[in-house]
Amino acid sequence: MQKLAALILVDVQPDFMPGGALACHEGDAIVPGIDRLLRRRVFEHTVATQDWHPRGHISFASTHPGSKPFQSIPLHGHPQTLWPDHCVQDTPGAALHPAIDWSPADLILRKGSNPDVDSYSAFRENHGPGDTRPSTGLAGWLRERGVNEVYVAGLARDVCVLWTVQDALALGFKAHVLWDLTRPVTPDSDATTRVTLKAEGAAVVETIEQL
Repeated sequence: MQKLAALILVDVQPDFMPGGALACHEGDAIVPGIDRLLRRRVFEHTVATQDWHPRGHISFASTHPGSKPFQSIPLHGHPQTLWPDHCVQDTPGAALHPAIDWSPADLILRKGSNPDVDSYSAFRENHGPGDTRPSTGLAGWLRERGVNEVYVAGLARDVCVLWTVQDALALGFKAHVLWDLTRPVTPDSDATTRVTLKAEGAAVVETIEQL
């Protein structure tokens, strides 16, 4: 039986895998489980986000002379981590992971394509304070289809997955995190991420078998 809830798969791309330009801790470990989940077609709607940066993107440390990856600068009202160049448009590292059958996805949402604005969340850009951040259009797309509940998996647990869940909750969606199908940039963040998610009202699901 399908769930009317939507599955949101965040940035499952080669550049976030071990050996990639911005490797997440054990990022490749989630690939088989996500592929199995998609093949089960548990969800009526599936959204895949794709980090899709132009060369020279504002979030790249290389764009800021004298800066190094993982430094932080203020940008558009938020602290901006400067990342290694990653998910550059039309490069193999920016593709959706080739070991996953993406055919069940009915929306591919590319984000981070504005050279001057980063996009962690699937719902809103990293520009401006709180609720004034510009929408990606995903919330409206989901509501048009009667969806008021989302399950989120992907990369990275402590950045784009976290921001996506936080925005889903702020926009009135019930949100679940498929914890075993996420991985962080660094596992040192896991305790804080879990506390933050639960404090803000997200359900943390330890295994896809609970679906």
